[in-house]
Amino acid sequence: MPSLHIIYASTSGNTEHVVDTLKEHLSSAQADLTVTVQRAEEAKADDIEKGDVLLLASSTWNYDAVEGYLNMHMREFLEKRAKDADLAGKPVGLIILGDDRYYYTGRGTERFMQYLMSHNGKSCTMPLIIINDPYGQEEKIREWSEKLMTCFNSQS
Repeated sequence: MPSLHIIYASTSGNTEHVVDTLKEHLSSAQADLTVTVQRAEEAKADDIEKGDVLLLASSTWNYDAVEGYLNMHMREFLEKRAKDADLAGKPVGLIILGDDRYYYTGRGTERFMQYLMSHNGKSCTMPLIIINDPYGQEEKIREWSEKLMTCFNSQS
């Protein structure tokens, strides 16, 4: 039975909405898939090893008047608790949210990719990038879930 472990950071509820929409769709479309969901602020370093496929989800944030960082909880998880993790070629999917009011609209994608490259992870599909309010973009999430499912096919 294939498994997906999702670690996400959400403070306004937008990333949580995207993750919930994805999980709901996957549960109905792929009955044999086990999906576990965990908040970044509760994750420990070895949680990154859970699941056949890992999914990281966060929005792009500003810190100290500098744009383009991951949500503070995801940033703290990846840069502190999971800084020494070795993904050992694990397939990873990415979801990033952004706001077009800012110059670095979805720069969190770049931050995630830097983490994957420096920790031996393997991006298994194009990231899902949601710009502005995710409410009303549920169909985009459902369509991307089909691409995410190809990550399990690359396991064999």
